[in-house]
Amino acid sequence: MDRPVIGLCAALEQAQWSVWDQQAVLLPRSYVEAVQRAGGMAVMLPPDSRSVDDPGQALELIDGLLLAGGADIDPSCYGQQPREEIAVTTPERDVFEIALARAAIERDLPVLGICRGMQLINVACGGTLEQHLPQRFGHHEHRRVLGSFDGADHDVELRAETLAMRVVGEAHHATKSHHHQGVDELGEGLIISGTSAMDELPEAIELPERSFVLGVQWHPEADAMSPVVGGLVAAARARVEASAPSRRS
Repeated sequence: MDRPVIGLCAALEQAQWSVWDQQAVLLPRSYVEAVQRAGGMAVMLPPDSRSVDDPGQALELIDGLLLAGGADIDPSCYGQQPREEIAVTTPERDVFEIALARAAIERDLPVLGICRGMQLINVACGGTLEQHLPQRFGHHEHRRVLGSFDGADHDVELRAETLAMRVVGEAHHATKSHHHQGVDELGEGLIISGTSAMDELPEAIELPERSFVLGVQWHPEADAMSPVVGGLVAAARARVEASAPSRRS
């Protein structure tokens, strides 16, 4: 295969199309296009209760894992009660993605977490989340317009000699964000490799003991010029090449 296969974890949402109004497995097309633009093959991974106890079969199908944005993670996943600002959660999705993330990290499969996905990496490693950032920082600058990236641009400062810096290629990086939660207590083994220029909120985290485990709080899939998703695809391709010829043909 000349394209690494990237598994994209999909959301469960009520959706309307044609004459239907049903719960659907869905993902914004921008994630798929970002993977394809970088030379990868995108496959959607819907929540699967059987994979919670045995995620290995799902991971055998892919060369890299992308944890996408979406609904708030249920605070019970990190030992807290929900605040009133928490939106509707999807525990079925949460437990599935946490199981996948932990198993992928254990086998050193390349993992990229975007927005919610970064938060999920932190939770999977035993960390906690700040449930509503305006309560901590006194502003709504991380999510200015609901359901839109309009006016969402802000800068992130990336630390030298980190995976985030190698992938992005610059210390001062312009990003687009849409979130009201963030990393609080850092998960085991993780380091903060990028922070918001406006309030020092963690905006990139990574696991140095693995070849490619990166979480970014912004949305690189919303920027066709961003190298971040391409970094995941490149890491997946390198893993495939390193394991040849034992890989599938």
